[in-house]
Amino acid sequence: MAEATAASSLSDSTRPRLMQRQRDAAVEQQALAAGLSPLQARIMAGRVSAPQNSLDALIAPGLRHLIDPACLKDGQRAAERIARAVSEGEQIGILTDYDVDGITSHVVILRTLVELFGVPRRRITSLIGHRINDGYGISQPLVERTLACSPRPSLVISADCGSSDEARIARLKTGGVDVVVTDHHAVPVEGPPPSAYAVVNPSRLDCDYPDRTIAGCMVSWLIMALTRTLLIDTGVLPAQTPKLSAWLSYVALGTVADCVSLGDSAINRAVVSYGLQIINRMQEPCWQVMAERLGDDSLPFTAETLGFQMGPRINARSRLDDPYAALHFMLASDTATSRRYLDLLEQDNQSRKAIEADMVEQAKRLAAPQLQREAPVLTLFVEDGHAGVQGIVASRLVQAFGRPCVVLTPGSAAGQLAASGRSIEGVHLRDALERVNSLQPDALVRFGGHAGAAGFTLVASTLSDFTAALEQAVGEQLNGRVLFPIIHTDGELEAGQLDLALLDEIERLGPYGREFEAPLFEGQFVVKQARLVGSDGTHLMMELDTGQGRSVRAIWFRATAAGQPAPLAAGMAMRCAFRPARNRFRGRESLQLMIEFAQALH
Repeated sequence: MAEATAASSLSDSTRPRLMQRQRDAAVEQQALAAGLSPLQARIMAGRVSAPQNSLDALIAPGLRHLIDPACLKDGQRAAERIARAVSEGEQIGILTDYDVDGITSHVVILRTLVELFGVPRRRITSLIGHRINDGYGISQPLVERTLACSPRPSLVISADCGSSDEARIARLKTGGVDVVVTDHHAVPVEGPPPSAYAVVNPSRLDCDYPDRTIAGCMVSWLIMALTRTLLIDTGVLPAQTPKLSAWLSYVALGTVADCVSLGDSAINRAVVSYGLQIINRMQEPCWQVMAERLGDDSLPFTAETLGFQMGPRINARSRLDDPYAALHFMLASDTATSRRYLDLLEQDNQSRKAIEADMVEQAKRLAAPQLQREAPVLTLFVEDGHAGVQGIVASRLVQAFGRPCVVLTPGSAAGQLAASGRSIEGVHLRDALERVNSLQPDALVRFGGHAGAAGFTLVASTLSDFTAALEQAVGEQLNGRVLFPIIHTDGELEAGQLDLALLDEIERLGPYGREFEAPLFEGQFVVKQARLVGSDGTHLMMELDTGQGRSVRAIWFRATAAGQPAPLAAGMAMRCAFRPARNRFRGRESLQLMIEFAQALH
């Protein structure tokens, strides 16, 4: 969700510009022919262009669109190795990243092994790195921890990591540990790690799986589903062993939180849609307790709930402490246990917000000289910053300034910096780091990621050379494109469309997420009433005159800085970008506009 910004506080070079989405006329006609309303067809045509999948797969998501996991390169080999470990009673390690994608992958693998395959819990070792102390992926500290386990796992299944970790995988192999990598991040130019027993990753150039956008948790789910089939075919499990469909609730959460495409991906749309159905049955303690925390007005959960409410809370613990509380919250068998761990996550989430706000302000000050010289990418070293919120801070600056951003803080090892970056459409951040590595081979200790996000460790003394190389790499991708913040909208609505029926019409096209963003409209209104609200007086509550004697409530979060006057007042005409939303109060519903950008008209 774009961060709302008071237009009056911005210079011309960083002022957001409202720009209507380009629409694919052929898709619009197909959508109308498929029975969508004109507004729905407009929304679809602004997000999908020459779809690889049929429009039906995007309009009506369903599990019929899932693709046989046997198409995954090394999928069968991975399933055979996991099946052997299950049938022969081996000790199995599950090694995953600490973010939501990693945690949900962990839950999928663990619950499948224990509840469907009958593996005793004592034969499973959970291995999750500490974001600050260990770093991402199959880190050296995690490797040493694995080798020190008693009993030592003879098989480690990684999820959401491993494709760039050859040296650490080789160390595990030397220690007698087979590693099955399941991942979705970009594979190094030299190829998948040769020391791994199997590397299942749809991003492999030699992989025939047709959808490279699926999240790590989906890769894990597919491999465990393939393993189930193999165990049934070989007589180890009975034919009536349940399928893994119930675990798609976790896959839905991981998919949304990891910001993979919900655009032209029939698979991602299917698993999020189906997973939300399972979540909203509220049969698992974690969903029940989260609904209790968010309140009745949050129900039913949507993809936005997963991305903006659940995801940050689950991520928060790993940002500031260790991630096991998030795992225990997801796995809890009763609401009391789940509630206890959610309390920990909530506390860390509040601390994370405070740290994030301070770092964003510092980062914006550091960005000023780079913006002045129109750098194509912002490279910001926050000396006293917290590594756990680098990615969030980078996202905030991408939203504010419309260009890629990397945020660095001191690393866990002397002489090193840790960093996370976020990008914009048209700049592949992981590819840019690959280019930097060729330009400055002594700068990057490790790096990984994908188009929109990446993480890396940098030799501190090379920061200046790295900055120059990254600007060159990003500039090559931009090829002269001028950067500024753009707010893409779906155009204007008629005053008569601003009612609850509009929301029903929009919601039927969900789920919404990355590359299939929730509709954002633009319009011109007269402010009838306006007052600052919130504990620090930074949010603006308004009543807007829509014309023809109609009015609508609106809320603009972070409309101004604490202690500053409201940017709009009664009687002013203004133009804004807004999302229609439901306002629920005491069982009654009304339409409310969520303002994301506004400026007074003079």
